[in-house]
Amino acid sequence: MRKFAGDVREVVLLFIFVFIVTSFAVPLNGQGQNAPGGKTGHVPVPTIAPRPEDVATLDGIIKAFYDVVSGPAGQPRQWSRDRTFYIPGVLFISTEIGKDGKPYHQIMSHQQFVDRSNASVVAQGFYEQEIHRVTTRYGTIVHVMSTYVMRRTANGPLIGRGVNSLELFYDNNRWWIICDLWDDERPGNPLPKELLP
Repeated sequence: MRKFAGDVREVVLLFIFVFIVTSFAVPLNGQGQNAPGGKTGHVPVPTIAPRPEDVATLDGIIKAFYDVVSGPAGQPRQWSRDRTFYIPGVLFISTEIGKDGKPYHQIMSHQQFVDRSNASVVAQGFYEQEIHRVTTRYGTIVHVMSTYVMRRTANGPLIGRGVNSLELFYDNNRWWIICDLWDDERPGNPLPKELLP
């Protein structure tokens, strides 16, 4: 009986070890493998106070959301300002298609998103602009489907389009972004007419 109990304990410990290793290894591997530009690196993001105009209105926070990531090659992005838009623990969730053709998602913290994105947008230039919005509100919560276009320069050719699905909360003082889930347009995944101007 004791031998059987010992075997069960070993199996349980092995299962816990495998679960912990795979839980941490898969997202980190995926994040580095699919980073824009193929590079990642830690980017310090000092804490600053929010700009009132950024968070006082829904229009203000959505405009600022796109402004902070946009700019020419070589210009540092406004990651500290960006961080002021979000609740602690905000989730960034990208949806992508793997080499096997199957869709998958990556969940990131704000810091992980910054570390994944910064090198590419600064090195190559990046402009993201909202072109259409569908908003649903109930009480203090809002869901926004925000259609965007992407360019390398302010007036350059389009390099892509997609939709940010944003969840927001209003605390009677300011707006907060709780989650950003996005998907890019691609063959077989065109933007529908209800999400276009």
